[in-house]
Amino acid sequence: MSTHSRHIQLMDTTLRDGEQTQGVAFTPMEKVSIAKALLQFLRVDRIEVASARVSEGEKEAVSLINQWAQQEGFAERVEVLGFVDHTRSVDWIKSTGGRVINLLAKGSEKHCREQLGKTLEQHSIDVLQTIGYAHEQGLKINVYLEDWSNGYKDSRDYVYGLMERLQPAPISHFMLPDTLGVMSPDEVFASFSDMCQRYPALQFDFHPHNDYGLATANVMAAVRAGVSAVHCTVNCLGERAGNASIAEVAVVLRDKMSMELSVDESHLVRISEMVENFSGKRVAANAPIVGADVFTQTAGIHADGDQKGGLYKTKLGPERFSRIRSYALGKMSGKASLKKNLEQLELDLSEEDQKKVLARIVSIGDSKQTITTDDLPFIIADVLESKSYQHIKLLACSINSGLDLPSTVSIRVDVKGEKHQTTGAGSGGFDAFIDAIGKVLQHYDYTLPTLADYEIRIPKGGHTSALTECVITWDCGNELRKTRGVHVNQVFAGILATIKLINIQLHEMANSLEA
Repeated sequence: MSTHSRHIQLMDTTLRDGEQTQGVAFTPMEKVSIAKALLQFLRVDRIEVASARVSEGEKEAVSLINQWAQQEGFAERVEVLGFVDHTRSVDWIKSTGGRVINLLAKGSEKHCREQLGKTLEQHSIDVLQTIGYAHEQGLKINVYLEDWSNGYKDSRDYVYGLMERLQPAPISHFMLPDTLGVMSPDEVFASFSDMCQRYPALQFDFHPHNDYGLATANVMAAVRAGVSAVHCTVNCLGERAGNASIAEVAVVLRDKMSMELSVDESHLVRISEMVENFSGKRVAANAPIVGADVFTQTAGIHADGDQKGGLYKTKLGPERFSRIRSYALGKMSGKASLKKNLEQLELDLSEEDQKKVLARIVSIGDSKQTITTDDLPFIIADVLESKSYQHIKLLACSINSGLDLPSTVSIRVDVKGEKHQTTGAGSGGFDAFIDAIGKVLQHYDYTLPTLADYEIRIPKGGHTSALTECVITWDCGNELRKTRGVHVNQVFAGILATIKLINIQLHEMANSLEA
């Protein structure tokens, strides 16, 4: 058992194994962008970027990545999966400027016999032939033992026999995958302990899959057993249930096992968002480390404990990942939850007013509506009959849309007591409204921020008459802000969310002028 602190390499295979996720295909420039972010900002030790001989587009991407890596000193940290085909994979990798081949050998007797129709001896000869050629061409060589987890379980003699034949070869890492994600932590620890003790001079990588939801736990077991490197992907991308999450693995190895890592945690969320955008695969709001909600306290008792002494804070703090803690507002909110949000907005209310606002929050929460910090000023204004955030009021709005025709809108608004009426046109009702409201706001030296995201939701199982919730994320330069609108018409829900943002920013502009 190897429990002492040591450096564990993290090899990210988002661009190779992660791209086997159903429906995911990165463009060459997306691959280059992700590769740069992984090596330059997240600082992973190695990246696996492609499989050899897949397509011309893949070849273009790998060539661009290798060209950049050569210039930045990362050349030997970029790896490509190759096959036991003597010269073809090696030549493909060489033609892209690659320096490392991850050779895919058969790690189970069943795969060797039934898929290749070969004996251990025959397959070993083929593998060594490809290794010999790769070595002659100056490539660094790692070897995958495909389906090793099942191969070790079904026929250890085959695995040992393959290892005995390969270990004299110039192989840097023997990479042992749980290809189908079938192992438990106990099985991982026992099998890796055996491999590490039987071959103490060799470097072993663990390549886990998450079919049973055990990938991160299995990583811990493999590290305890003595592996020197672990393979991960961003956002758990990968075939079927995906691979191990690099965010989870990095944090667990540091916090729970005191291992040394190269990864810069402050960039985990940024890389997660990049891959989310390029892959089209949304990250669950409750995903550890990178999920939108994981640093949000909902229960009032938790906010109270944090207010009085940080009682519900742990080593897993949001600051590590360039994030902030928030306190949700809803039916389980208490005085402390409200107070935390008021502090964030730099608002001060009397005890009596806080009780009134809290009662309204709980009432709204009973109807299952999401309440954000940006909604709070409007709840306060409604409860206290305050005009502070009523800088702009939408008095009337009429939208006309037709099939294959541009949409038009006519609006009447009150801005700081002045009434305006104007029209706008656009590719849809909301776009037309943005055109019209922009004409009004130019008189007040105000320009709407650009949209970063636009989400429309209705309750699960909702009817056609159900309320529509529109959540808009705005790019406000140094921060992202979210506002919400609720209406039976989804276009008007977006309009109400826009009016909320304008009111907030006009209020801030007024405060800054007073200061």
